[in-house]
Amino acid sequence: MTAIAYSSLDAPLWPLLNKFYRSHQSSMKASKEAQLWVARQEQIVAGLCLRPMANGYWLTGLFVDPAVRGQGIATTLVNAAISQCEGTVWLFCDPELQGLYEKMGFSLEVDLPHALYERLVRYQRNKAMIAMGR
Repeated sequence: MTAIAYSSLDAPLWPLLNKFYRSHQSSMKASKEAQLWVARQEQIVAGLCLRPMANGYWLTGLFVDPAVRGQGIATTLVNAAISQCEGTVWLFCDPELQGLYEKMGFSLEVDLPHALYERLVRYQRNKAMIAMGR
């Protein structure tokens, strides 16, 4: 089996991440205002977006191909991506994923920038959602 490579995705290749999301019927979309990161094993097996926000970054769009979950790919990808970031990295997730993100070093005790706080409140109107930061 081919080793997994973790890297940022150059702008001309951004459509590949959206294609990956669509191939798994995910509603996630790569943001043009973000740094895009992928894990590849010949093809993309995971991806995420890091959008600059206040004095940090907002992590969105983390998705791992269900066929390769449970191998630490999400953790390695997140660590590779945020190792390049200065400041806090925030994310929103389903409360069921709190333990996963805590293992990555994220915590619930986080001060959100106002813009992210407002967005979280809007999202919480439709589904359970928590904010975490690292």
